[in-house]
Amino acid sequence: MKSKFSKIQKKKNRSKIVCLTAYSKNIAQIIDNHSDIVLVGDSLGSVLYNYKSTRSVTLDIMIEHSKSVRMGVKKSLMVVDMPHNTYRNNQEALRNAKTIISKTKCDAVKLEGGKKISERSNLLKDAKILEELGVFSIVLECVESSLAKEITRTITIPTIGIGASVHCDGQVLVTDDLIGLNLIKVRFVKRFANITK
Repeated sequence: MKSKFSKIQKKKNRSKIVCLTAYSKNIAQIIDNHSDIVLVGDSLGSVLYNYKSTRSVTLDIMIEHSKSVRMGVKKSLMVVDMPHNTYRNNQEALRNAKTIISKTKCDAVKLEGGKKISERSNLLKDAKILEELGVFSIVLECVESSLAKEITRTITIPTIGIGASVHCDGQVLVTDDLIGLNLIKVRFVKRFANITK
């Protein structure tokens, strides 16, 4: 498994990291050949269940979808989102991360933090702290272009952007948006196909 992490980290400043979402074995099998990272994202709440917010996604839902995705991922690094309210303190975070990893056989878990959108210096400090703590990469979501560039240049681990400019080391996209299954228009998503037509 270390080779999967090192492969991602070696791409920094060399080539772009491709991260796509999957919520089932079938989609995972298809994108596995085209991705560096397959993310079982909590975006499945809105994409599959029509929830108004990802906050309605439970740990059990994430685990069941992740078990399906695991059957389809052979090459890529598989990452699972930890749902909202499953890491409110250190003990809960560790317990739930262990549960996700043991039940899904994923390679890594992803959690959200650092909501200081307007505080440039704090975001940069947060990125450095996460690097020191040993994370293998950081997702920057809707971060202003020049700040994404500065963070990417400052830290030695890869940054993966969601609407955070081309300056990140890679991008994550919801596969359903990419192929036109989800007709909601998002500013930073380029639709490569529309399979509904």
